Amino acid sequence: MDRKSIIILGLAIGLLCLMSPLVDHFFPPKPVPVTAQDALTNNPPTENFVVPTSASASVQAEPAMAAQIVTVSNEDLIWHFTSDGGGLAEVDLRKYPAVIERPSANSAPAGPASLNTNAPIPVLSLLGDGIQGNNNFTLTQAGQTIRAEKTLTNGLRLVKEFDLGSNCFFKAHLWLENTSSQPLTVPAHQVVIGTATAVGPLDDPTAMGVLWYNGVKSQNIKAAWFANRTLGCIPGTPRTDYDEGASNVVWAAVHNQFFVLAAIPSNPAPHLVIAKIGVPAPELRQPTNAMSASLTNGYQAGFTYPAAVLAPGQSVRADFTFYAGPKEYNRLAQMGQIMNNNLDLIMDFTGAFGFFSKLLLLSMNGLHALGLQYGWTVIAVTVILKLVFWPLTKASIRSQKRMQILQPQLKAIGEKYKDDPLKKHQKTTEFLKEQKVSQLGSCLPTLLQIPVFYGFYWMLRNAIELRGAHFLWVYDLSQPDTVAYLAGFPINPLPLIMGATQLWQAQLTPPSPGMDPGQQKIMRFMPLMFIALLYRMSAGLTLYWTVQNLLSIVQMKLTKNIQVPAVAPAPGPVRKRK
Repeated sequence: MDRKSIIILGLAIGLLCLMSPLVDHFFPPKPVPVTAQDALTNNPPTENFVVPTSASASVQAEPAMAAQIVTVSNEDLIWHFTSDGGGLAEVDLRKYPAVIERPSANSAPAGPASLNTNAPIPVLSLLGDGIQGNNNFTLTQAGQTIRAEKTLTNGLRLVKEFDLGSNCFFKAHLWLENTSSQPLTVPAHQVVIGTATAVGPLDDPTAMGVLWYNGVKSQNIKAAWFANRTLGCIPGTPRTDYDEGASNVVWAAVHNQFFVLAAIPSNPAPHLVIAKIGVPAPELRQPTNAMSASLTNGYQAGFTYPAAVLAPGQSVRADFTFYAGPKEYNRLAQMGQIMNNNLDLIMDFTGAFGFFSKLLLLSMNGLHALGLQYGWTVIAVTVILKLVFWPLTKASIRSQKRMQILQPQLKAIGEKYKDDPLKKHQKTTEFLKEQKVSQLGSCLPTLLQIPVFYGFYWMLRNAIELRGAHFLWVYDLSQPDTVAYLAGFPINPLPLIMGATQLWQAQLTPPSPGMDPGQQKIMRFMPLMFIALLYRMSAGLTLYWTVQNLLSIVQMKLTKNIQVPAVAPAPGPVRKRK
């Protein structure tokens, strides 16, 4: 490789390493301007915000009052209800810390992870012109039942009731009643089900958004949808609002990387509306440069309902079941079977690699149930996969060796039919078939391992099981294994070890037949590209890749002396007719 190629390769690797901070620095998320209409439908800015009403609504503005907070808890959750909007301001997950930090004698314990954190309005808020008056509700508590109610000046009574259970599921009921003596028009309105926000400063912003299910398939609306980039990188016209549904919104869930707040209406909701809003950044407890500016974005979701006319004394009601907790596949799958609504799709194990993600997660959890730590389960699953693929790997190596032996014959065929590419391909295929050599045999095991790798990647991205799991010096397998910072740059040993093992493997791998010497040198340095790509990935993923490389090296040593049958003699020289 010449000097120019080395410089270009080094620059490419450097740009890949710096891509995330450079994008955040030069293209920070732009705050969405808040107009009067935006304040009504998307983002009321303060707790004393008074919803503007039209003249036809005949609702008088009421004086704002200091918010009343009611806190209720069970062994899993801590609910914080507010009279300002009459809903759930925030829910804490008692068993999960907000931030997984390296153990230190001087560090205080992190607070619990929470959902709807720093959201501008509470869960079950009503948005719409003339539907709510001001945000002051009266809160009352009777055991594990919280009730928020108020009556507007036009006689419309708003009642919200939360029935809190003994686990991560709870129920909410909302009804609107006409207490006047005249028919009353209830305007079209939105019922807010929550806002997707980051739990901590190390959250992956690309894993945050709103996922919903229409009875047939799920859709995950995240930052990429709002950015609206062509091919994922070419800037386009940003979107600000998402509005879909045709009375088929079976459930919707606001989620971040590991936790979710899901709302399941008793009857499918008419529409789902999602708005991108600005939220405060998560608290930074320890010095780090890893927090992304994208964590100041939130995604507020709500079900929209059409206008209705209520006769005197008539009411309309909507009932919801909520889940607030971790993305735990077994629990979600079990509840999805009971409710017949495929709630496990919250894991986003869909597409071509979803099957592998489920299989790998279940395998990993099964091994953990036998007493293995999660770091060792990753290693054990990798070893099992290697054993499963061993027959194919052995056949691949045998095929590679046979292809090397056949190079003189293949070269002779190429020379003989160099002026007829079609004939050359036909004769090459026939010759390899006679020798019982498959052209795909050498690369088939690699192709089969691609879905396994992507399955691991998607599984490790969302699996709560690895969050906070320790292994050797790694204190959190769901995050990079950073041990220190050098001039603000994180030092992650596992990706470096992975790169070293891959370089070792590349040195032991014989070059592909017919490959140009320049291409061979480039392939030798390809592991450096993988170091750049995986440097900020989770320690669980880089641990898998490292063990995979080491096992591949052992396989190469074991199969070094594999014998292959003798081959037919090379074709004779081509004689020209006189």
